[in-house]
Order: sequence, then structure tokens, then C-alpha cells
Amino acid sequence: MRFNAVNRKVHYWATVFVALPILIIAGSGLLLQVKKQWSWVQPTEQRGTGTSPAIRLEDLLRAAQSVRQLNVTGWKDVNRVDVRPGRGMAKVWLNNGWEVQVDLGTGRVLQTAYRRSDLIESIHDGSFFGGDVTKTGIFLPAGIVLVLMWLTGLWMFVVPFVARRRRKSA
Repeated sequence: MRFNAVNRKVHYWATVFVALPILIIAGSGLLLQVKKQWSWVQPTEQRGTGTSPAIRLEDLLRAAQSVRQLNVTGWKDVNRVDVRPGRGMAKVWLNNGWEVQVDLGTGRVLQTAYRRSDLIESIHDGSFFGGDVTKTGIFLPAGIVLVLMWLTGLWMFVVPFVARRRRKSA
């Protein structure tokens, strides 16, 4: 069998195996691309007062606890804290997906919003669907096959140009 025929068959059948994972990766990747422009994905960053933190970590926790509907009882409910001195605020990311933005100058809550970007990121890398097994067992091979499809597709694109050039010179 000729190389071009094998190349087309590989390209054709590889599509079946990667169609769904690549659709998920591309769709979630598009959402992540616009996360700063679309507050539904990631809350818009507010501006606080000053650029130097004037509050302590305990004040950040107290600010998060002040939002009653979030049911923050202690540090066990906090996933991480992201300090943004340039914006004068800190983001307190909670384990339940909510984000509390706190003014670094006053300790006042600037904004409370649900943060979907972490969930979308876990969908994007495949860990949402079963942890490392799905991530390395399905999504990683799908990415490798996608690179193979890119190569075979590029070959199929270039071959007609090379054939035309040969015919013209002959």
C-alpha cells in the first residue's frame, strides 16, 4: 500500500478516537480564553485601596466569614488566597467554588461571586472525568493523536502542491 493511502487511512480513523475528547478540550479552552472578559467564567477583579496590604490573614478569613450565605467556618473552607497588591485586593477562593474579593487596605468585602474557571480547567485537562486515569489515559493520548492528525493533514495539504510543481517542471 502506498504511503499517501496509509496516511489518509490513519488520518480518517484517528478522527473517530479523538473526536469527543478534542471537542471537550477545544470547547473548554475557548471558555478559558475569554475568562477575563466574561464574568460568568471568572469574576471581574475589583480595585481596593492602596497597594500595600494593611490587613492580616485573619482579617481575610473574617471578611469571608462575614458573607453568611457562604457558610465559611474556618481555614478548612478556604482553597487558597491570591493577593493582588497592584489592585489593592486579595481573592479568597473557597472550596465550594465561591470567591470573596477583599480590600487589602480596609478588610472590606469588595465582591462575592461564583468562580467557574477552576471547574472549566478541570474539564479542559480531563481530571474532572476521573482524575489522573482519564487525564493521562484518554486526554493525553487524544492530544498525541491530534498531533499525528495535524502531521497527516499537513502532508495531505502539501502533496497536491508538490505534484503540481512536478507536473509543471516536467
